[in-house]
Amino acid sequence: MPKRQDILQYCDEVLQTTLFKDYAPNGLQVEGTEQVDKIITAVTASRAAIDCAAAQNAQLLLVHHGMFWKSEPVTITGWKKQRIAKLLAHNINMAGYHLPLDAHPELGNNAQLAQLFDWKVEKRFGEQNLMNIGELPSSQNTLAKLLAAVAEKLGREAMFAGTPEQPLKRIAWCTGGAQGFFQTAIDAGADVYLTGEISEAQYHLANETGVAFVSAGHHATERGGIRALGEALSAQFGVECLFFDEANPA
Repeated sequence: MPKRQDILQYCDEVLQTTLFKDYAPNGLQVEGTEQVDKIITAVTASRAAIDCAAAQNAQLLLVHHGMFWKSEPVTITGWKKQRIAKLLAHNINMAGYHLPLDAHPELGNNAQLAQLFDWKVEKRFGEQNLMNIGELPSSQNTLAKLLAAVAEKLGREAMFAGTPEQPLKRIAWCTGGAQGFFQTAIDAGADVYLTGEISEAQYHLANETGVAFVSAGHHATERGGIRALGEALSAQFGVECLFFDEANPA
């Protein structure tokens, strides 16, 4: 049975966590048992994900969105206390990998999204190399066709700004809440930018620049990375790894 520290060291080395300036700690956030033979992966360390880890008798909950964000109060009360109490009661480790898991060129959310949609990656760029740009397949060469692919592959209808019949060739993307990078995508020459969320300003920017904007869901666009990381750990250490999903509409 592998040790927790060996698993976490592997994650740190593969994801190159020291290269990133992040908004929450990467790696172990709540300590549990030293030995690990079952891992639950999930997008977020929600109470539902923690309950699943406890029900499955897992020793490690591995997530993309952990806890202890810089924007949150530091006190352990309310929902945060309840989550941590459940982890401690069942001696479950909880580890989170945020920006390093977005950016990894193979296991990362952006890379996994490109693989799912058959996008040809040209390069990674932008803040901390979190953005990607590449070429769309001919089956997604209009906004309407791209939106149809999102509905099919992510299981949800995307919000968008743009004209459905407008032609597309180059797409820039960054999973999660990266709507603030839209101007960077425009400057890079993208015909469309896809991310997980949309704010009020992106509607106007899309209409005024002619570059389409697609909001495909924060949760939906970030399922791939944590699943890929879990599969890599299963192959490396021989541990059982299960993915827990939620019907999160955001």
